[in-house]
Amino acid sequence: MGQDENRGDAANSAADPATTRSMGIERRGIQHVSADERWGTPSALFWMWTGAIWNVEYVVYGTLLVAIFGLSFAQAVPVIIVGSIGSYLLTGLTSLQGPQAGTTAFTISRASFGPSGNRVPSLFNWITQVGYETEGIALVVLAGLALAAKANVAGSTGLKIGLLIGAVLIQALLPFVGHTAMLKVLKWLAFPFVALFVIMAIITASKVNLHVTPHGAGWGGLMVALALIMSAGGLGWTENANDYSRYLPRNASKSGIILAVALGGAIPSILLEVLGAAVATAVPVTSAYTVASVTGLVSVFPGWFVVPYLIIAIFQLFAINSVDLYSSGVTLQSLGIHLKRYQCVMIDTVVSGGFAAYVIFSQHFSQLLSDFLLFIIVWVAPWCAIYLVDYFLRRGRYDTQALQDERGGIYFRNGGWNWRALVALGIGMIAAAVWLNAYSPYVSPLSSRIGGSDFSIFMGMIFGGVSYYLLARKSVPAEAEKTPVAPQ
Repeated sequence: MGQDENRGDAANSAADPATTRSMGIERRGIQHVSADERWGTPSALFWMWTGAIWNVEYVVYGTLLVAIFGLSFAQAVPVIIVGSIGSYLLTGLTSLQGPQAGTTAFTISRASFGPSGNRVPSLFNWITQVGYETEGIALVVLAGLALAAKANVAGSTGLKIGLLIGAVLIQALLPFVGHTAMLKVLKWLAFPFVALFVIMAIITASKVNLHVTPHGAGWGGLMVALALIMSAGGLGWTENANDYSRYLPRNASKSGIILAVALGGAIPSILLEVLGAAVATAVPVTSAYTVASVTGLVSVFPGWFVVPYLIIAIFQLFAINSVDLYSSGVTLQSLGIHLKRYQCVMIDTVVSGGFAAYVIFSQHFSQLLSDFLLFIIVWVAPWCAIYLVDYFLRRGRYDTQALQDERGGIYFRNGGWNWRALVALGIGMIAAAVWLNAYSPYVSPLSSRIGGSDFSIFMGMIFGGVSYYLLARKSVPAEAEKTPVAPQ
């Protein structure tokens, strides 16, 4: 199925703009969104991110800080606040390109890497999105097993397989339908999720022991925890942001977009992760690894609340997985795989289901989760910096047709490879890797010598971004001068 057919789908959609706003199946993948099909305001992004992130996953991230990384509650709170605000500002900044270019994040990334060179970070992102989807499916299955246990049904291998297959099939529905349906559903779901949070906070308030680890972690441990919060938070969403902002008009307020996305992500993240850190203080140290999961949290809840908590948690997990699955589908297209968007969603569903099966039967969920969240920093941090530097160097001017071309166009350069961006990405990844602490599988040379610290995010962004600026500070503005200014 070739590129021309994909463009044919785009033409059909353009002929009927209502198709992009209906609750029917979205036919568009990475194709350009024309001006007459743009709709929405920055506030729509606020509700989308709020609906996705009011999610029990973020309670789990908060428990990891105390239960796994050994922070005291007093240490966890500022780490959560600083990490969430800083990282979701990055998500806001990486939402600005969509309205200007009218396409998805890893199609826009072709401007800096070239259509062929861009396959490298696109592959990294596809693996990352599948990893997040795997996490979500695994958590759904664990919640389903906990519900079965409440009904006195043994958690047999057959039951695990049945729940896994059911979760895989259900999670594909919303991304299969598409962008507009997702925005509407996520907005609707924000309200019951907020209500669940309030109930959880009231229930746990009398059980928390905020002084359970009075000494907490050293400064090295604090930096590792900060890296995890930023990776699990806004930094981990920078690769998705423009997949949803691309439907906004070109003249949408830039400051409004940044604020809507940053607040929509940071507010629920902070509240839920602080709650998770508090919940982790309410269990014995011997139960640390158990509480750092969706099902482990039920140990601090009264019996009457467990079932409604698990049911709502399952809906929440499906909601957040839909965001990852939609983005992994369009990322697969940006790799040059000429399939329709919904076909890519089906492929990613099967792949993430296979990985989820391994996670479910491995019995090491918490460790696998923390390792995954730390290792993705190595490529995400430098890519994010390069992406933003490129945007500011070209002053937000993109050749929308050239972004769609796999051969030819202003971004094709040396056979489709822009060595400047690839070299900068390599330098940033090496810099991040030499100061990454993903104990136990990997502790970098600098981490082992400097208190177990982790500066991987800052190393990756600084070295990747500065390298790209030095290499591309003349060529990218020259490209921008040749790029026609698109109408508002």
